[in-house]
Amino acid sequence: MSTTRPYSPGDRGPEPSGASGASEGGVAEAGASGEGMAAPSGAAAPPGGRQVRRLSFGGESGVVPLARDFTRQALYAWGWLPAASADQRAAAEDVLLVVSELVTNACLHAEGPDQLRITCDNKVIRIEVSDRGTGQPAPRTPHRAGRPGGHGMFIVQRLCLDWGVVRSPGVAGKTVWAELGAPA
Repeated sequence: MSTTRPYSPGDRGPEPSGASGASEGGVAEAGASGEGMAAPSGAAAPPGGRQVRRLSFGGESGVVPLARDFTRQALYAWGWLPAASADQRAAAEDVLLVVSELVTNACLHAEGPDQLRITCDNKVIRIEVSDRGTGQPAPRTPHRAGRPGGHGMFIVQRLCLDWGVVRSPGVAGKTVWAELGAPA
């Protein structure tokens, strides 16, 4: 698993400059304002298409449950939930756990998250959490399972296909991303 490569081996690259807020599949994104979450729109990702959801935190409190609820709504909209099998339910729970870990890390180590971005296509869900922190997330080594705390990035590393950090030159902060496979 990577902590330096900005994109996964599939290398979908950054969003095109001037992105309009629509997904590649042509469905508009659902977002959230400072007052809460917008209602989810759309259904499962179209074949070959991509759905994107963004949640800006802008001074919100209780951001971890807010991020989980937002993600859960996206998973329902994209057909991951309700799960038809135990494997599909486990995949959705893994996504929610990774969201919780990345947002919690931003709270603990980077003065809180700025934005959560979730992208889904037919094979992969990508979670991105942006913050203003300067630190470099990494699993603690050696991992000590019996000690409290310090397990977040170890959990992310174990559950995800890949993960990493993106930094933009001249911009404070970073985006930590993680990718999980879609349920079969």
